[in-house]
Amino acid sequence: MNSLNYFPYDSPLGTLLLVSYDQHLIFIKFGTIEEYEQEIIAWAEKHSLPTNLVESKESLTETISQLDQYFKGERKTFSIPYRFYGTPFQKKVWQALAEVEYGKTCSYLDIAKNIDSPKAVRAVGGANNKNPISVIIPCHRVIGKNGKLVGYGGGLDKKEYLLELERAGV
Repeated sequence: MNSLNYFPYDSPLGTLLLVSYDQHLIFIKFGTIEEYEQEIIAWAEKHSLPTNLVESKESLTETISQLDQYFKGERKTFSIPYRFYGTPFQKKVWQALAEVEYGKTCSYLDIAKNIDSPKAVRAVGGANNKNPISVIIPCHRVIGKNGKLVGYGGGLDKKEYLLELERAGV
């Protein structure tokens, strides 16, 4: 029977719940399996994925290794195979996020322009908020056009930590 593999990764920001399917990272959430199991099952059902969750460090070894390197300031890009599950528009936004360079920031408007939808700033914000692969798909690098830190699913303190970590490594 197919299953989603998960592992609770102990990061400097607290537990990151890592989830993979078919050798691809599909989900990272700030929190534990106990907090997010029902949400992940509902999300998996919505995307026609298996709904049984199996803890497996082995299936996420490379993700864990690259996150360790990132948090030590030793890695600036990730080479983990991942797969997006979302609407075509969300996937476009998430792909644009993946291209924002380490240590740099951009605005929601920048992303909207980058995907040829300059009037879709709010929709970009909504897609950014639904980014299923936090940290690795760097939605933390998107800030308000006034340069202020705005919204982050994990909390602004985590966003600030990630941006400071990257500034120190540039």
